[in-house]
Amino acid sequence: MENHGQFVSLVVVVVCAFLTPILLNRLRINFLPVVVAEILMGIIVGKSLFHWVERTEMLDILSTLGFIFLMFLSGLEIDFKAFKSKPGAKKGKEPNPLVLTMSIFAGILALSVLSAYIFKWLGLIDDVLLMIIIISTISLGVVVPTLKEMNLMQTSIGQIILLVAVIADLATILLLTLYGTLNAEGDSPIWLIGILVVFTALFYVMGNRLKKLEFLHKLMKGTTQIGIRAVFALILLLVALAESVGAENILGAFLAGCVVSLLGPDKDMVDKLDSFGYGFFIPIFFIMVGVDLDIPSLFKDPSKLLLIPVLFVVFYLTKAIPLAVLLKWYDRQTVLASTFLLTSTLSLVIASAKIAERLGTIDAATSGTLILAAVITCVIVPIFFKKLFPVAAVEEKVIKIAFIGNNQLSIPVAQSFKSELYVPTLIYRKSNDARKISDINVIELDDYSFEALDEIGLFDFDIVVCSANDESINRSVALMTKEQGVQRVICRVESKKEDDPLIDKDIEIFSEFQSTKTLLKGLIESPNMLNLLSNVETALYEIEMLNTRYHEMRLREFPFRGDIIFVRILRGKDSIIPHGETELHFKDRLIVTGSRQYVDEIKRELELF
Repeated sequence: MENHGQFVSLVVVVVCAFLTPILLNRLRINFLPVVVAEILMGIIVGKSLFHWVERTEMLDILSTLGFIFLMFLSGLEIDFKAFKSKPGAKKGKEPNPLVLTMSIFAGILALSVLSAYIFKWLGLIDDVLLMIIIISTISLGVVVPTLKEMNLMQTSIGQIILLVAVIADLATILLLTLYGTLNAEGDSPIWLIGILVVFTALFYVMGNRLKKLEFLHKLMKGTTQIGIRAVFALILLLVALAESVGAENILGAFLAGCVVSLLGPDKDMVDKLDSFGYGFFIPIFFIMVGVDLDIPSLFKDPSKLLLIPVLFVVFYLTKAIPLAVLLKWYDRQTVLASTFLLTSTLSLVIASAKIAERLGTIDAATSGTLILAAVITCVIVPIFFKKLFPVAAVEEKVIKIAFIGNNQLSIPVAQSFKSELYVPTLIYRKSNDARKISDINVIELDDYSFEALDEIGLFDFDIVVCSANDESINRSVALMTKEQGVQRVICRVESKKEDDPLIDKDIEIFSEFQSTKTLLKGLIESPNMLNLLSNVETALYEIEMLNTRYHEMRLREFPFRGDIIFVRILRGKDSIIPHGETELHFKDRLIVTGSRQYVDEIKRELELF
């Protein structure tokens, strides 16, 4: 009977995890983050309302795994390239992102310390270090999806917001580890955490070497999935090591995520890890957070409820004052909206409250109040940000294309791409007989070494086309560029192999000979069709729909009504003939024709880059 009760609770939680995103989608509640909805669902089925779920040993294990995986994905979400100064930035017109964001967070941390002592002086919460962590933390899980939805990830203000959130995430996770170590039972010295850091660095070095072994690439696919196995082994090893040196297990999980992020996993692996986490483990953790919340008991002590609006005001003010420095570069409304977004707190507040409750430094009622304040904040913050952020402040997005090589192929193709949407740059080695180009950006190099390419910022381009006359250079630069995380790499080769490493790395290949042969065959068989495709005004273009704002919007409601025709919609393996009632779906590939200028405008709106 006891096992039956455990199974019933597990079934209720899993069904809630399944139904929550469906309800959000059907009811069109777009402003609410899924994780917040999962907590609310847990409140409904847990202690606060229906009491359908009881915390069992099985749910404890799955919830802990969800918590660990959440911290791992938080580490994986950090893009360490953001800490590098981007070359070519105009000095004076834009702030230095790293210096500016470090200064902003230093201000946030200083105000958090002051606020924590005020809380203690007023007798609200005595634990100063806990309050410093809770006030200074910022939720990456809310900031990143909101920036993506608003198409702000690649704008200067978007990068500043993201970098402040990343630094806050890193700092508060370290403070939380220190907090757990200081308050844990036992006498494990803090310096033992250095062992964890040493092993983390060791695993990174090992991972860097292992990823270069050819036989492991073959084991990445099929039923073996060696990459996923290695990631889970890394997580569990660092979690076990963290606990053995007296640190919190979440530090081990977070460091594992940082290691995987630094190793530059491909998009397919990241998608699989997201599926494991957000598809099963993490929803169970958030639902169980809601299950454990006993809201009726909070009403018995009105002082606990009064703490929630006070916390929200403190969350806002500690971000608003340091962010005022941005008024030097941005208008007041943009800075005000950015402040609201950085007020969001969730995962680390929940983590801190749960750890503090387990260590006995705060009671269950205070823990519940802190978590409820974080949940309410995450409901309010995205709404204010979207309402306040000025549409005119959204910068024009451009696609940066780098062409490697200076020849009769690369120059005219690069010149044909110069437009409001595309910014082509020609990169080639210095030579006395090199062709001079005046109407596009050019960069001359001494060689194509990693250091030289990194210095000019090649790995920050959106698309890299390796089109030099030397195939060995193309292959070398293509592999190097893909390893550094460039999303699209196109490589010119004439000697394609069956087991080509370029294909294994998802590098797109083109051959000048094969392209010419295909065009000649098309000209002979369908001369009018070839003319149609080669004409700029009548050519077909493919646009991937990545803007969630237009998800499930019917074509008749589509706001852009310029010179464009939707020819086909490719959805998975289906090819759909578009009509007025046809809905656009996330990740649809739209085949369109129309004027180049208008196609670029829609591409900029629908694609996130």
